[in-house]
Amino acid sequence: MQQNSRLKSLIGGSIGNLVEWYDWYVYSAFALYFAKSFFPQGDRTAQLLNTAAIFAIGFLMRPIGGWWLGKYADVKGRKAALTLSVLLMCAGSLLIAVVPPYAVIGVWAPVVLVLARLLQGLSVGGEYGTSATYMSEMAGAKNRGFFASFQYVTLIMGQLLALAVLLVLQAVLSDAALDHWGWRIPFVIGALCALVALWLRRSIEETHSFEVLDASERRGVAGELLKHPRALLTVLGLTAGGSLGFYTFTTYMQKFLVNSAGWSKNDATSVSAVSLLLFMCLQPLFGALSDRFGRRPQLLVFAVLGIIGTIPLLTRLSVVADWMTGLQLVMAALVVMSCYTSISGLVKAELFPAHIRALGVGLPYGLAVSVFGGSAEFIALKAKNLGHESWFFWYVTVMFGVALVAAWALPETRDTSLIIDD
Repeated sequence: MQQNSRLKSLIGGSIGNLVEWYDWYVYSAFALYFAKSFFPQGDRTAQLLNTAAIFAIGFLMRPIGGWWLGKYADVKGRKAALTLSVLLMCAGSLLIAVVPPYAVIGVWAPVVLVLARLLQGLSVGGEYGTSATYMSEMAGAKNRGFFASFQYVTLIMGQLLALAVLLVLQAVLSDAALDHWGWRIPFVIGALCALVALWLRRSIEETHSFEVLDASERRGVAGELLKHPRALLTVLGLTAGGSLGFYTFTTYMQKFLVNSAGWSKNDATSVSAVSLLLFMCLQPLFGALSDRFGRRPQLLVFAVLGIIGTIPLLTRLSVVADWMTGLQLVMAALVVMSCYTSISGLVKAELFPAHIRALGVGLPYGLAVSVFGGSAEFIALKAKNLGHESWFFWYVTVMFGVALVAAWALPETRDTSLIIDD
């Protein structure tokens, strides 16, 4: 494949990934404003707990999305699965944008919200495995870590875009307007952007790794995964610790600074935005480092530092009042997370043969992220509600230990061929 064609396809796949994750994260970014629209009046923590529970429910569809769209990608092609995932995300965003509030339709408001998040969970569950497979196969062998890291560049960019929209709306609308109707704007934007992503993805090329498979190999049978138990367990372990850490220090951090450290919504949002921007810029650097030094050493550093630093860092953040100190602490966590996120999808794709690669990445990832990543906010808020917030800090630390076991057992995959499988 010519370099220009490869770059065009990488960009097209990345833009679609950005839109997908913007739609997913905008829910969390605006939860502080729309929580009261979907649930009866109550204290702020209770309302946030309800929205966090629905955020977690959306994750229940991610293993199904990882299985269904992963199998579809291995049978029909990476491009076809990526296009389908965008359509599902668009439908979910439109539902959230137009559903009437609890005061108008009562219990049907949270019911529709749950339905929308289930659709989005199905989409994102398939998006991650298929996108990781597509980016890894399209990148080429020499700088695979660098190019594949752009999966998380666009993932973080989607989250950052959600926060940017929030900052703009905070600047031009009052809190009352945001609470009443302004929170719907980002979901409308997401639905429209999904249509643009759909158009872009229709023009990308299929990967050579898929094209060289013959008809008998394009089966994507889930039972084939059982022939790779070590790879499955490795993906489960890495994702359990990695996704919990990622959601703790990104999506939950905004609420943590408001609800635990007592910050204003605007200050918490601005710290989240700046830290995510810097976090995004770190991904290609750590991706390139993995091309130089290998995937396994980088993942070991991530897990060990996560075990050592999580409790003292979160304990300090819970009482910090200074904006700059808060930013520095969040960035310390995100530098450690970059060791994982920059190569998260890539190292998982390198563990499986081409004919079950998208399914192999997507299904175990979806299972682990639904249990650990998707429940992060709910467990954190529940622990706080019970008066034992530090329990959550210990929980995150233990899961970093699980990631350490998985990283220790991981074979070095840097030189693995993604086209000719052994």
